[in-house]
Amino acid sequence: MSRIGKQPIMIPKGTEVSVQKNVVKVKGPKGELTRTISPAIQVAVKDGQVALTRPDDQKENKALHGLYRALIQNMVTGTTTGFKTTQEVVGVGFRASVQGQVVELTLGYSHTVIFELPKEIKATATSEKGKAPTLVLESADKELLGMVAAKVRSLRRPDVYKGKGVRFAGEQLRIKPGKAAAGSGAAK
Repeated sequence: MSRIGKQPIMIPKGTEVSVQKNVVKVKGPKGELTRTISPAIQVAVKDGQVALTRPDDQKENKALHGLYRALIQNMVTGTTTGFKTTQEVVGVGFRASVQGQVVELTLGYSHTVIFELPKEIKATATSEKGKAPTLVLESADKELLGMVAAKVRSLRRPDVYKGKGVRFAGEQLRIKPGKAAAGSGAAK
């Protein structure tokens, strides 16, 4: 059996999991999520746990077993506690502000970038003196949150020479030395 797939998923108090045919619904304090899974994987809910089983040991079924267990675990965690990602907007004059579901970013272009968020995502922007402005995205759906965070980062990827741009909090960048550091003394 798959090491991940055979582990049961504990259902916390205040969260409901229901299965109808091959559709799993998870409802909790942070929201409600649904996912259609492969008919080859059976999902059973009993005694406050969700258990997944597969019919045989074919390579595809083994892969789907672990995948759907992880996806359902993320649904339970998301509807219970939620997910959060923090991004820093690094650069002179770079700013971020949020009005409802619209994020307005000043990223060094000739215009401000306006990014509309899906309704499932909540955003907050903070800026402290001496620190880079931060953009915090929160959602119950981990997959959607990751896609939106990647899209915001792609609006201005971190520069490899100066490090300017949108980056995830704690992200380590390898800064390249420029031309000036590369060859001193070659032309005398």
